[in-house]
Amino acid sequence: MNKLDSALLNILIKDARASFADIARQLDISRAHARARVQALVEAGVIEQFSAVVNPEKLGKVISTFIDLKVAPVALEPVSQQLADCPEVVSLYIMSDLQSLHIHTLTDSVETFDAFVRKHIFNRPEILAVDCKTLLSRVKNRRGGARL
Repeated sequence: MNKLDSALLNILIKDARASFADIARQLDISRAHARARVQALVEAGVIEQFSAVVNPEKLGKVISTFIDLKVAPVALEPVSQQLADCPEVVSLYIMSDLQSLHIHTLTDSVETFDAFVRKHIFNRPEILAVDCKTLLSRVKNRRGGARL
């Protein structure tokens, strides 16, 4: 990674659909060089994918909730996989204490979220504790946001 690659990544973060001609023009390089640098970043695994950023509210997903679960360590992987398979879960992380899951859900209503919790979280003895908070407003978030 050099300064050119960093500048190129910043362009693609703002607009993953930027053409090689647009990138070249902004960086004052040739279109062929822009294409070669993008391809090199893809091959190196720096760029994993090009994707659309979807506004969940435009799809009716207006309830954004963050759930922290404490799970019996023996059940951490099976519980995390079962929850990851739920369409309401847009991101899920196993945390460094190896007994916590951090989950972000998007639902269209409080009732839908309640149904998700009742079906997938309540009454599971391997889930030892739950901390749940609903998002009030976004101040800053990384480009890419939730992947639906």
